[in-house]
Formats: sequence, structure tokens, C-alpha cells
Amino acid sequence: MTELGRELAGAYGRREPLLVAPLKSSAVFLSDLSRALPVPHGVDFLELAPYASDSGAARLLKDLDTAIVGRHVLVVEDVVDTGLTLNFLARTLALREPASLAAVTLLDRPYRRLVDDVPLVYVGFTVPDELFAGYGLGLDERWRALPDLHVVETAELPARLTGDAYRAA
Repeated sequence: MTELGRELAGAYGRREPLLVAPLKSSAVFLSDLSRALPVPHGVDFLELAPYASDSGAARLLKDLDTAIVGRHVLVVEDVVDTGLTLNFLARTLALREPASLAAVTLLDRPYRRLVDDVPLVYVGFTVPDELFAGYGLGLDERWRALPDLHVVETAELPARLTGDAYRAA
């Protein structure tokens, strides 16, 4: 986390970025990243409804409390997988005319991308195609409070928890 904090501090300098995290799974990563970022910055949250399997469309449930016109916005993601969520967020936030828009993720799975148009600039770890829980990532609203990341053995999960909807945690 310290390395990411230093990298972001070098990139943003005195520009005071606004860290924007989608709830819920990014909250723990955002908290640690915020503490590791040694430059003034703001924090805000939004929440998206999960993608509906029939429409493939995202929907905003909770919007930002902060205006982002002219701000340097950094989207803080837990996992970037297909890129659909980050692409939706980037297109939605870009309409609000931020000065800059980039993203940081704790875990990246670039080989699962369905869209290439994502502003992912900073990556904590590129990980294999495994299911993770803990450190804010949950399955069926469980295991988010574990203090660190764990690989979940999908063979041990009930069938209802092993679908693609849970691959990105």
C-alpha cells in the first residue's frame, strides 16, 4: 500500500485528488490507500446496483456527495475484471467534466476484459482467475471483515455462490 501511496503522490503532487470508491467492497482498500497517500485528498462514495444478467446495464444507487467539475478524480476499485463496471463509472463521471479521471485497483484480471476503454492506470496486483474474499471483498455479504485476502475454493461453496456473478467478488 505504501508503494501505491507514493506512486499516487508523485502523480498528483499538489493537485489534491478526489478518491471515489464504489461501495461496498472498495471501502477497506480506499481506507488503507487514503492513509498511505501523503498528499491532501478528498474521499467520496457511490454505489451501483449489480449488473442485471438480462440487460447487462449498471444502475447508480447512491451518487457522489461532491461535485467533481474541475477535480482530479481517482476511482478506487477493489477488483477490475471484465471492465464493465469501471467503463460505466468512467463514462458517467466524465460527463461531469473532471479535470482528470483515472483509476486504481487492488486486484487486476486483464485477461478477463470485455471492454478495453477503462482508465486503469495504477494496479496493486495482477492476479490469477481465482475467487477472493476478505479485506472488504465478500460473497453473499459474508467474509468482508476478514483482515486479509483469501482464495476461496469454489468446489467447497454451495452451487448458488459459484456463478459468474461472484467471480469479481
